[in-house]
Amino acid sequence: MSDRPTLIAPDPDDARLSTRVTGLDQTGESIETSVVNEQPLTLFLNRQEIVTMMTIGDHPDLLAAGYLFNQNMVGDAEEISGIDVDDDLGVVVVRTETETDFEEKLKKKVRTSGCAQGTVFGDLMDSLDDVHLPENAVLRTSWLATLTKRINMTPSLYLKAGAIHGCVLCEADQPLLYMEDVGRHNAVDKIAGYMLLNHVDPASKIFYTTGRLTSEMVIKTVKMGIPILVSRSGFTAWGVELARQAGLTLIGRARGRRFVVLSGQERIVFDLDHLPDEDERHHRKGARERDAAE
Repeated sequence: MSDRPTLIAPDPDDARLSTRVTGLDQTGESIETSVVNEQPLTLFLNRQEIVTMMTIGDHPDLLAAGYLFNQNMVGDAEEISGIDVDDDLGVVVVRTETETDFEEKLKKKVRTSGCAQGTVFGDLMDSLDDVHLPENAVLRTSWLATLTKRINMTPSLYLKAGAIHGCVLCEADQPLLYMEDVGRHNAVDKIAGYMLLNHVDPASKIFYTTGRLTSEMVIKTVKMGIPILVSRSGFTAWGVELARQAGLTLIGRARGRRFVVLSGQERIVFDLDHLPDEDERHHRKGARERDAAE
């Protein structure tokens, strides 16, 4: 398929997202390097404070809408009557026509940038039973090889400063939305928010993440209705179990032409030969060097 522009891509030149700091390298020489900024963003649902998230600060409206959707607090875009952002106060307010049940139930929860700190409410597990992922979705191995290369070559805050997670919504071999944040749960929620507010059909989509394939990642992907989840990282046992229960295609350790699939294998079309590409040759060379050093 031909290249087409990514709808939203990282902007590593956005001065709000990183800071230049000085330090020393391993030789004691002075260096200057980029570090990622993070700031608190407090989310209100109408008048109720829901959560405070540590985030890089871009797309707060999408982050707020996606968080509420993935936490089962709003069901569709029509429930949202408005989203107000105050950058100076670090506040985003999502408004609905009528108050929700959650406003009476919830107490303040703080979610930090730590990878294990994403909050998942108990009733989300029950809501997964109502989600039926499309069985006719496919992932060609040729698409996967192209996708990983295109994503890795996209200018990003990760390449500039590191210390950040990326999530990408894809279709066939094309990245559509590429979001980054200090927590992978934030990057997921930004994509969920865009899909919600722009009525994006998830049936033919592929979700790519740089983070681990945990239960939280599986739950959010299934909640968004996306049938295929891919990561360059590995799996957790509960993530695999939930993916199998939900019928989600779960692919990890995806680098170049290499990957491992532990759920939903029936959606994969093996249309690529297995001759080693440059990434695989580099990987094998590195593995041989590590074995020799040991």
